Amino acid sequence: MTTRPAVALLGLLALTTLSPAVAPAHADGPANPLQATDGFYADPDSNSAQWVKDNPDAERAPTIKKEIADKPGALWLGDWTADPKAAVEAYTKAAQAENKMPVLVTYNIPGRDCKGESDGGADSPEEYRTWISQFAEGLGDRPAVVILEPDALAQYDCLPDQGPTRLELLHFASDQMAGHPNTWAYMDAGHSSWIDSGEMANRLKQVGVEGIRGFALNTSNYQTTEDSVAYGKAVNDAIGGTSHYVVDTSRNGTGPKGDEWCNPEGRKIGVPAQTSDDADMLLWVKNVGDSDGDCGLGEGTKAGDFTPELAMHLITGE
Repeated sequence: MTTRPAVALLGLLALTTLSPAVAPAHADGPANPLQATDGFYADPDSNSAQWVKDNPDAERAPTIKKEIADKPGALWLGDWTADPKAAVEAYTKAAQAENKMPVLVTYNIPGRDCKGESDGGADSPEEYRTWISQFAEGLGDRPAVVILEPDALAQYDCLPDQGPTRLELLHFASDQMAGHPNTWAYMDAGHSSWIDSGEMANRLKQVGVEGIRGFALNTSNYQTTEDSVAYGKAVNDAIGGTSHYVVDTSRNGTGPKGDEWCNPEGRKIGVPAQTSDDADMLLWVKNVGDSDGDCGLGEGTKAGDFTPELAMHLITGE
């Protein structure tokens, strides 16, 4: 249900974004990386930014640049990232040079997307452990937000023979992030219309959520921020009230269209990256304008392809 992004080159310069309000530090928790940064990092080599660079004279280019490419988003890394340590190190250093907070996503769990549009991931548990360890090494002590493995926990039982191994690997990923106090890591926890909050809390505890900052909601989906916050509070209560969460607002401006998830029509971008009174942060985790796959408004595209048509649909809500 989540889509793989196309490969993007890492840039060394960030686009300026408005500073968010700084979330309060928690006396009983690790360092607050938001206090060491001033706003969120906009990837100058995102798929949308690259399209604008390649098509400067296109009629839609100024609108896509202003409404999407210039806005802070996330860098997704997965089985297409041969050297995760180098990629993470370069990206977080580029963000640090601009005093911005980078958001990164790991998307390499074996059996990713349960043979769906974004099928893939590491070829073995051993390969994944090596890959995620290298990813973590690249973080160093630089501020970062990391979203761990979209859909992996919500879908963990779709491959029955791999379920226990997946839980172990997700716990391993949590443990790797826990060693970096300036990283706020969030285990992906699906969305508000998917898994019962009590069940999701139980799964989160099984994968070590209490050792990291918390969990992520609505990645690449369309659930409203209001519903996501209500669900996040219920999940956190079931965990024991000790966790935190973030919400992906990249495409939730008009909420969901029933249970359609693959490039549904009539959806719209949501509020850009910012801190929140309820969630830690509202973020654009999904790369806006990237297709979910060969379906809906993205017919004829592959998961992760950027198209200006999809981008404009999300800008206008049509």
